[in-house]
Amino acid sequence: MNYLFHQTKRFGTIFAIGLLMVCSTLSAAKVGSTSVAYIDLQYILKNLPQYESANDQLNIISKRWQKEIDEADQNAKVLVANYQTEQIFLSEDMKKQREKEILDKENEVLELKRKYFGQDGELFKKREALLKPIQDEVYAAIQAVASENFIQIVKDRSADPSLIYMANKLDISDSVLEKLGAK
Repeated sequence: MNYLFHQTKRFGTIFAIGLLMVCSTLSAAKVGSTSVAYIDLQYILKNLPQYESANDQLNIISKRWQKEIDEADQNAKVLVANYQTEQIFLSEDMKKQREKEILDKENEVLELKRKYFGQDGELFKKREALLKPIQDEVYAAIQAVASENFIQIVKDRSADPSLIYMANKLDISDSVLEKLGAK
């Protein structure tokens, strides 16, 4: 009886170890198999009315600022043209004064360009204020769709130049739009 008890105990231990190995193999296989889906971010954004509205606002503002810069630039060009035609009649002090006016006007143009369209300019700040909330909303929708469908990786096919082919069933763009209430 003691022999049978030890054999059963040994069998149970071997069975438990075997079961652990099978479970860990299945677990590793589950972790190893990653589910991937794709979105077309340009398509999603194009189909969001709030994104189009924000872009329209940015275009209007951008055109207004560009017009202001163009007018200042035109004024600088007029000053240069006037100076060139009148310089032979001007005293040295008047020449220096006019050259300073031209330089100031050209610097004003450069400052306007930097102020409105520079790296941290007004357009950058306005774009951030208008588009960041939309981008955050899209990102949250992508996360929700991925979570609901057990997707671990979502790639943007519009930004992936190496993508040659993709099965339509991997594209979750329409699901993201539905989550956003746009379709």
